[in-house]
Amino acid sequence: MFDAVRNNKRVAQIILALLIIPFAFFGLDAYFKDGPGGGEVAVVDGAPITAAEFDRALRERQDRLRNEMGGPVDSALLESPALRRAVLETMVSQRLLARYAADRHMVVTPQQLQETIAAVEAFHENGQFSLQRYQDVLRAQNMTPAGFEARLAQDVRIQQLAASIGEAAFTPAASAKRFLLAQLEEREVRELRFPASRYLGEVKLADGAAQAFYDANAAGFEQPARLKAEYVVLDEAALAKQVKVSDEEVRAFYDGNPGRFGQPEERRARHILIQVDAGAPEAEVAKAKAAIDEIAATLAKDPGRFEALAKASSQDSGSAARGGDLGFFGRGAMVKPFEDAAFGQAKGVVGPVVRSDFGFHIIQVTDIKPATTRSLDSVRGEIVDELRKQAAGRRFAEVANDFSNMVYEQPDSLKPVAEQFGLEVRTSDWVQRGADAVGSVSSSKLVDALFAEDASKNGRNTQAIELGPNALAAGRVAAFEPAQRLPFDQVRAEIEQQLRNEEAAKLATERGSAALAALEKGEAAGGEFSAARKLQRGAPALPAAAMQAVFAAPSGKLPAHVGVALPEGGYAVYRIDAVNRPVLADDDPRIAAVASQYSRMVAERDFGSFLAGLRERYKVEIKLPAAPPRE
Repeated sequence: MFDAVRNNKRVAQIILALLIIPFAFFGLDAYFKDGPGGGEVAVVDGAPITAAEFDRALRERQDRLRNEMGGPVDSALLESPALRRAVLETMVSQRLLARYAADRHMVVTPQQLQETIAAVEAFHENGQFSLQRYQDVLRAQNMTPAGFEARLAQDVRIQQLAASIGEAAFTPAASAKRFLLAQLEEREVRELRFPASRYLGEVKLADGAAQAFYDANAAGFEQPARLKAEYVVLDEAALAKQVKVSDEEVRAFYDGNPGRFGQPEERRARHILIQVDAGAPEAEVAKAKAAIDEIAATLAKDPGRFEALAKASSQDSGSAARGGDLGFFGRGAMVKPFEDAAFGQAKGVVGPVVRSDFGFHIIQVTDIKPATTRSLDSVRGEIVDELRKQAAGRRFAEVANDFSNMVYEQPDSLKPVAEQFGLEVRTSDWVQRGADAVGSVSSSKLVDALFAEDASKNGRNTQAIELGPNALAAGRVAAFEPAQRLPFDQVRAEIEQQLRNEEAAKLATERGSAALAALEKGEAAGGEFSAARKLQRGAPALPAAAMQAVFAAPSGKLPAHVGVALPEGGYAVYRIDAVNRPVLADDDPRIAAVASQYSRMVAERDFGSFLAGLRERYKVEIKLPAAPPRE
C-alpha cells in the first residue's frame, strides 16, 4: 500500500476523531512541539514542555471550543487559568503515557499506521480514502509532510495503552441488572410541605440577638484589603503596533522565501501494488516479483488495461477500487522510491516496476500540476504581519531590561515608562487581596506585588512582573483600603433577616416532625397532601435528600411516611402510596448499556489511578506561567 501519509507533523488532531477512547485525558495538544523554546511550562522526567508548545496547544484548544460552541465565546473563558491548566495537564498526561510506552518498547507496525490513516473520515471522498483530500487538508493547515509517522505511531501506542487499561474494567450482567431494576423502580407519593416562610410571623428575636451574632462571627464581616491599580504591559502585541514595515522589506521577504509562497509541482498517478514486506523471505519476494512482472508484461502489450488490472490485481485496498488512482500529491508525500519514479516519469507512460518498503509497484502518471507562486499582492498582509511580529520580538529582547530598570529607578509614576515605550497606562477596578487578575492582566504575581508594603503603603511602582513569554507588566497603587470589619449598623438588617429565617426553619421542622409523628400513629397530619406524583430513582424530581428519604423508606406496609428537612429551609412529609417494581428479561438491551456505562466509569477511575502512578514514577514539575494580558 502507498505510504502517502508518512512523515507529517500535525494531523494527529484529525486522527483523534478516530482514535478517541472513553477517557478525558487525550487531546492532541502535546503533538505541537516543533517550535522554538522560549521558557518551560512543565518538565516531565527531565524533558521540558516549552512555552511555545504550550501556546500552540492552547490556541488549538481555544479554536476547538469556538467550533464546538458555534459562535462567539467569552474571552474570559478562553484565557482562564482553569483552561490553561487543563491544556497543560493534557500535555503532561500525553508525555507520561508516551514515556511509559517507550519504556515498554511498544511497537506500531507500518500496516497499523496505514489502516489507521485510511480509516480517518476527514480524508475520505465518496466513502473511501482520498490522497487528494488528504493533501488538501494538510495544505489548508500549512502542514508539511515531515515527522508524521513517528508522531502518529506515538499516538497509536498511547491509545493502545489506554484501551488495554479500559478493557480490564468489567461489570457482570447480574450487577448491572440489579442496578437497573433499582433505577427503574417507581414510587407514587404525595407531599405535605411546611415552608419556613409560613412561620416568619411567629418569630420574635431576643433583644441584642443581632449584636451577639455579630460579635460571635466577627470574621464573617471582614472586608479584605482592596486596591485600585494603574498598570502598563510591555509585550509583542504592544510593540508590533509601533512597527512600520516598508514596501522594500516586504519585497525582500517575498523574494527570500520562494518556497513559502509557492505551490510546488504536484503529480497525479495511479499504481498497481503487489505487497511484500521489506524483510520478507526470498521466496515471498520472488513470488511477488513474478506476479508484478506478469502484470507489467500485460501492460507492455496493452497500456489501456491499467485501470482494469489495478481493480483486479492491486493489493492497495485504498486505491484498487478506483483503478489505482492516488490523486494529486507533492514531493515528500510518498516513500522515496515511489516518489522518485513518479516524478521521473512522463505523463501517460507506464513506468518500470519499482520496489518500496510495501512491495512492488507499477506507476502511471496521469496528470501534472506545474509549480506555481502566489503573487506578492495576495500575500502582502501575511508578510507585513510576520515582519511586525519578528521586529516586535527583537524589540522586546532589546528593551525588556530597560523597561525593568525604568519602573524601578523612577518608582513614583508609570508615565515615564509608558511614554518611553509607547504604552498605555491602564486602570483597574477594585482588586481584593488574593485575586488572580488586575484589570485585563491575569497574574497573581502582579496582585501580590501590588499588595506588598512597598507598593500599597509607600506608593512605589512594582518591579517588572513576567506574565509569560515576551510579556512584562508593572503596576502601582492608585487607591488602597485596608482590611476592615463592616460596621454593625451596616449589616444589622442582614443579620436580623438571617436569624429570622433560621428560627422560621426550626419552627417548620418542629411542625413537620409533629405531623409525621401523628401520621405514624394513624392520626391526622393537620394539613392537606398534594396530588399524587410518580417518582423514579433514576430520574430525580425532588431535592436529593427528599429522593433519598422516599426511596430508602420501607415499603412492606403502605402507605408509608417519611419526613425530610429541605435545603431551602422548611420541612416536607411524603406519603408513599404505591411501589411499582419493573420486570426485566436477562437479554434486555438496557442491561448491556448500563454495564457498558459502569465499565466506562470504572475504566476512567482506573486510568486516573494509572496516570497518578506514572506521576510518581516519572518526576513532573509544573511551571505554568501566568496568563497573558487580555486585550
